[in-house]
Amino acid sequence: MATRGILNSGVQVCSLKVDTPQLIPGGGTYHVVRFPFGSGESTDRFEMHQMLQPDGYVVADWAADDRSGLIWPSRAGWGHLYGMIQWESASGGSGGYTELRDQYVRDPLGLTSSPNDTTATEHRPPSPGMQCFVKSHGIFVNPATPLALRVGHNDAQPRNLVLAEFKLAIHPAE
Repeated sequence: MATRGILNSGVQVCSLKVDTPQLIPGGGTYHVVRFPFGSGESTDRFEMHQMLQPDGYVVADWAADDRSGLIWPSRAGWGHLYGMIQWESASGGSGGYTELRDQYVRDPLGLTSSPNDTTATEHRPPSPGMQCFVKSHGIFVNPATPLALRVGHNDAQPRNLVLAEFKLAIHPAE
């Protein structure tokens, strides 16, 4: 089975990481987590996270364009999604969040005929100490539908997402 120039019948992986803080607006709305390209990523051997995207769009600035948060699966199959999320503390005299939110979503930007199909949505209260969360979930994936990790919080002011990882492992499915 050919996939964007690479022949492989095993598991195909895309592993993204960002440690540049991203200011996430308050109010509980979900926002796509953005990831750098090239040397800033963990691995993208199967070209699932590229500046030149499969639909021809070119991402010029990963930090300003929600498309930098998309993984375009290299083939159809059983996808296992992994996420890791770390928020800045919201303690202090300025109020703070009482709920942190995260989810995986198929086509979060409405680029295909079935946008905003969310899964593995979690709303949780902050924990004592650091706000560190991991999640995993399995779904069927296909190359025509991009995936993203989205986050939100209910603070009145913006808060930094200080570290995030988003990974997809695609297993062959008959």
